Amino acid sequence: MTTMSSFGSANIGAAQGILTVMDGDFSTNFLRNPTGTAHHPALVLNADYRPLSYLPLSLWSWQDAVKAAYLDRVTIIAEYDAVVRSPSTEIRIPSVVVLKDFVHPAKTTAFTRFNLFLRDEFTCQYCGSRGDMTFDHVIPRARGGKTIWENVVAACGPCNLRKGSKLLAQTSMHLRRAPCRPAAEELRNRGRKFPPNHLHESWMDFLYWDAELDA
Repeated sequence: MTTMSSFGSANIGAAQGILTVMDGDFSTNFLRNPTGTAHHPALVLNADYRPLSYLPLSLWSWQDAVKAAYLDRVTIIAEYDAVVRSPSTEIRIPSVVVLKDFVHPAKTTAFTRFNLFLRDEFTCQYCGSRGDMTFDHVIPRARGGKTIWENVVAACGPCNLRKGSKLLAQTSMHLRRAPCRPAAEELRNRGRKFPPNHLHESWMDFLYWDAELDA
């Protein structure tokens, strides 16, 4: 787990090294929760007051949040009712902190399983089902297909098995949308569609989830 002592480089990789997410369906079980964020996590905002990441949601353990505040690397803008005590000090646990130095988001998108599933919204690109996902080469590797953004899609097990090493033209299957390389900002925004199960009330002003509003 990345510690605050290594955060001084102020790059997005270090900042996101201690992110965590909620429990739930495949999209969240795909990720593992770092230790230390289960109780009283602090939402971490960039200097522009936007979360460093939506999926996984940028959270620090309360210990890291307190340490960052002590080192004057963040400003505490909301707190839990809970406190921690030492023999001489009582501190309310931070629930939202904002970085004092802006962390520039990544401009390129790494070609990873998680980013591929996020691009396709954890949805089979053939039948539209959700659940456990694998990935499929649109043009099979056996036929010269490459493992690149433009030729790989998320697929459920049954569709992956059904398509096998055949070309789409040889099946009755159709892609929901043509695969392409996503922009980094596109992936960040797509993560907003998967809010965690737990959202502390103090976080709500800083999270803009793509949920349907009640009339």
